[in-house]
Amino acid sequence: MKKNFDELVKLASYLRSPEGCPWDREQNLQSLKPFVIEEAFEVVEAIESDKLEQIVEELGDLFYQIIFASQISSEENKFNIDDVIDALHNKLVRRHPHVFGEHKAKNASEALKSWHTEKEKENKREKSLLEIPRGMPALLRAQRVGEKASSVGFDWSNIRDVLEKVEEELDELKSAITEHNNEEIENEWGDLVFSLVNLARHLKIDSETATHNAINKFIKRFSQVESRALQDDKNISDMSLQEMDKIWEEIK
Repeated sequence: MKKNFDELVKLASYLRSPEGCPWDREQNLQSLKPFVIEEAFEVVEAIESDKLEQIVEELGDLFYQIIFASQISSEENKFNIDDVIDALHNKLVRRHPHVFGEHKAKNASEALKSWHTEKEKENKREKSLLEIPRGMPALLRAQRVGEKASSVGFDWSNIRDVLEKVEEELDELKSAITEHNNEEIENEWGDLVFSLVNLARHLKIDSETATHNAINKFIKRFSQVESRALQDDKNISDMSLQEMDKIWEEIK
C-alpha cells in the first residue's frame, strides 16, 4: 500500500514536469476547484448506485485530486502531501478525546458533541460554528447548519415544534404571495425550505438524498408519460394538461 501511494505521488510529480502533460502543468489550486467538487459528487452518485467497482474508481479520482493539489503546492514551497496527512492525523486524534482520552462517549450523540467541543477549543481561524462552505448544495448546507446548531443545544426539542415552524413559514409565504411582495415571497420561500430541512433532520432523513429521490421519481414517471404519448401517436407538447395528468395518475 505504501509503495502504491508513493508511486501515485511520483506520478503526479511527473505529470507536472516538462516531460509530462501540458494540461496538468497549467493547473493551479484555483483551477482545481470545480474538479474537486465534481469528483466528490461522482463519489456520492457511485455510492447511491451501490456498484462497488464504480465506488472504488470514483474514490480513487477524488483521492488523486488531493495528491495533485498537494503536488502543486509543494512546487510552490507551501505544503506537500505529508503535511496534509500529518494535519489530518493530528486532527483526528485531537477531535476524538472520547476515544483517545479518559472520558468515553456512550453513544453517537455524545461523540458528536465531544467532537464539536474540541473543534470550538481550537478556534485558530476564529471561524463561526455555522461557517459552512457556500459552495455546498443548498439543502446539504442547510442540514449541516442545523446539525451544528443542534450540537450546542440550539434546536427544537420535539417534532411537533418543528411542524409548527413549517406551518408558520408556509402561512407567511401565503401572506407574501397574497400581498404580491416579490422580495418577501423569495425570503419566505427560503425560510420554508430551511424549516423543511430541519424537519427532515429531526425525522432522521437526509434532505439532499430525499430530494434527489423525489426528482428521480418525477423524471421516471414523466418519461413514462412521454412513452405512453408516443404509443398513442401523440406529441406530448400538443397534449392538454388534462390528458397528461390522466396518464400520470394511471402510472402512479
